[in-house]
Amino acid sequence: MLIDDAALNHVTGIILAAAIEVHRILGPGLLESAYVECLKHELTVKGLRFVAQQPLAMQYKSLRLESVYRTDLIVEDTVVVEVKSVEALKDLAKAQLLTYVRLANKPAGLLINFNAVRLMDGVRRVLNTTAEQRS
Repeated sequence: MLIDDAALNHVTGIILAAAIEVHRILGPGLLESAYVECLKHELTVKGLRFVAQQPLAMQYKSLRLESVYRTDLIVEDTVVVEVKSVEALKDLAKAQLLTYVRLANKPAGLLINFNAVRLMDGVRRVLNTTAEQRS
């Protein structure tokens, strides 16, 4: 499946609007699981397709490791969404997201920290420059 930058920006924009709505109503300070459930509801209301807790396999030399990792969400088969509720995002969280994006072979990922006072201060976007889907 090929996806261009405009389509990718459109999908990520809808995801972020949904996240902002959740954050506007709930605010910071809750568990990640609560934010994920509410975000799933908002994505459904907005008509986006997603899968939750998608297992990701990885390859180490000749060894294939099944279901080693699970993503929070994969939206429209293009964007991996990882939800956090932490004091501050660490570089490791962004590196983890990039790993998930690459393992899932998706063009982009969003790391969303709902524990930020202003949600957009807690958002990081990563692009997978090696994804086969990008045009």
